[in-house]
Amino acid sequence: MPTALARTGHLARAAESAYTIDDEFKQGTELLELVKAAASAGDLCGAQALAESIPLRQLRDQALVALVPAWARAGERDKAVALADRVRYPHNWGWAWALLAKEVADSGDIDEALRFAARAEDEVSSYPVEGTEQVLALLVEVAVTTGDHDRAAALADRLADFTRSRGATGWSQPRPLARVLAREVLAGDFDRLDALLRPAPRSGGMALEGDPGGDLEGDPEEDPDEVAARPFFPRSPLDAWDMACVLDAVAETAHQDLALVPALADRAEALLETGISRDHDILLRSVTLLLARHGQVDRAMALADRLDPDLSVARHAEIVGELARSGDTGRAETLAHAITDWRAQARALIEVVGELARRGETGQAEALVHSINDPWAQGEALVAVARETAWHGEPGRAETLTRSIVYRATRARALAALVEQSEQAVLSGQSHARRLAAQAVVLDGWAPVLPALERIAPRSVAVVADLMVSGSVAGDDVLPNRTSPRPPRP
Repeated sequence: MPTALARTGHLARAAESAYTIDDEFKQGTELLELVKAAASAGDLCGAQALAESIPLRQLRDQALVALVPAWARAGERDKAVALADRVRYPHNWGWAWALLAKEVADSGDIDEALRFAARAEDEVSSYPVEGTEQVLALLVEVAVTTGDHDRAAALADRLADFTRSRGATGWSQPRPLARVLAREVLAGDFDRLDALLRPAPRSGGMALEGDPGGDLEGDPEEDPDEVAARPFFPRSPLDAWDMACVLDAVAETAHQDLALVPALADRAEALLETGISRDHDILLRSVTLLLARHGQVDRAMALADRLDPDLSVARHAEIVGELARSGDTGRAETLAHAITDWRAQARALIEVVGELARRGETGQAEALVHSINDPWAQGEALVAVARETAWHGEPGRAETLTRSIVYRATRARALAALVEQSEQAVLSGQSHARRLAAQAVVLDGWAPVLPALERIAPRSVAVVADLMVSGSVAGDDVLPNRTSPRPPRP
């Protein structure tokens, strides 16, 4: 609700809600999100005023950094530069200037973009801090956007060296180098990826499994025979999580050379064979889905079968979904019915139904829904069918479908989807969309329909906030047709 208020011109109301939070860090985090929401809605003056009011200096700094590209995007470059100069903490300096450089580069002003990029590079060169990798990766994008591919390669080399020096990052998030590698791979250049996949040279032999990449030789007091019997595996500077991110980025690219797929899958399998344990399943998932999305289902299924049986059937359902999204819905349906676990089969059929509906084959999608035996899963599949049926000009039929959904929360989401798709929200005074939204509210509260309300009746968001505060959600005041919000009831 607070972010919805911020996006619909009620930033002060949203901030009042955030200021009631007792925990200072949680309050600052909420205010930061409101700053971003208001900026995305075009209220930059309000967003900056709110940013200045955040009590925690670090979060206030982050809010100012977020506003730098927003001001530039709005054509207020002088304000963006002034704001970047005001950023307090050194670890945010490079990021602020890099964001500004990228925004200016995207606008076509190459000279200014290069000037800001040089400033960002100077900041992380003279004062390398946490976040340097993110800055370097963004500067690679700036160099590519400005057409300086030699500079992009030099920055990528520097980023790769920085990655080697930092070692593994853990499970929390991938390194920015993965984005750079994905771009190079999509251009057919595997050189940097292969160099990083090669095990790093070590002074005392191969790395132990789970060794983060330092020159650890083990405990000198351990029994030498036990040490000799322990399995050794080479470690590459690129870990499984990073490689998974490269595969995911390639998989999301619509038009690409299909020869990249087996080449990447071969490299991913080789990395899996090194015996890595951390993030093993994450990489295995990414490679199976990459293969499935490009029609190599047999190889994907074989890889999925390496998992524990309970995990394997769930992965089979994901593979079916990717195959359907690739366009082979017929084979995807056949494979879905072949899955023996009923939960995984239902999930796979939901994916196939959704893709058929998205492609406009709503009749076939609706027929397939009836092959799903679980009522909850059947309702989930019908959400997609109803939404696409409305989109293809049959709103009455779509509403009929929603009435057959058993679970109230699922039916509410289906109705909210119809509100989003309803052309009558624009063409007939929004009355039909309001009626659908009210039905969704009765079924499952405000949450499912609130995003749609922002579009069809932005002033209603403030009214909803009033009603929630007062505890009243009854009668015609649920979605009023007034042009101004009504004060809260006593």
